[in-house]
Amino acid sequence: MSVSYPGQNAQPGPGIAEDPATAFELETSGWLNTEEPIHLGELRGKVVLVHAFQMLCPGCVSHALPQATRVADTFAGAPVVVLGLHTVFEHHEAMRLPSLRAFLHEYRIRFPVGVDQEGPPGDPMPRTMRRYGMRGTPTTLIIDAMGRLRAHVFGQHDDLRLGALIGQLLVEHECERDPAPLEPRHESVADGACDDQACAT
Repeated sequence: MSVSYPGQNAQPGPGIAEDPATAFELETSGWLNTEEPIHLGELRGKVVLVHAFQMLCPGCVSHALPQATRVADTFAGAPVVVLGLHTVFEHHEAMRLPSLRAFLHEYRIRFPVGVDQEGPPGDPMPRTMRRYGMRGTPTTLIIDAMGRLRAHVFGQHDDLRLGALIGQLLVEHECERDPAPLEPRHESVADGACDDQACAT
């Protein structure tokens, strides 16, 4: 297992604007586990964890989805929102909406899950995945209460590191401080992750 830290000058993916009011949105074709579509712009004032996954990604099933569920349970009642994003760049026919609905039921995933919108014809990469410059699944995005991307993690995210970051962002929000602008930290853990370069079909 290896973890790399590209440094404080890491940039968000292509197409991400610097203005937090307009920078981050999920391009979805539908939502499960929620009656209404969810828009990140409406979640200002809350810390948002977006977990991008595929139901056939081993690392997602064994680690990332259980971790996202633990975050939702641990921070229930706090201004923290956990969202799933089913972003499919391989085995497209095997991971359609009926299969995803059954998967969420069987694995007892209760938080809202958006379906990443398919890319243009000939492009196997979903739109949100490409917009955020995701390398594969699982990918975790953490957005602070001001709407700024504070972490962009590919692969497994350490529980303590994740919990500490969420706690830090909650303290910042509670104290109504305006933290100095931070660039998102990009982390990469290869084990158990599905790299889009290797897996895309």
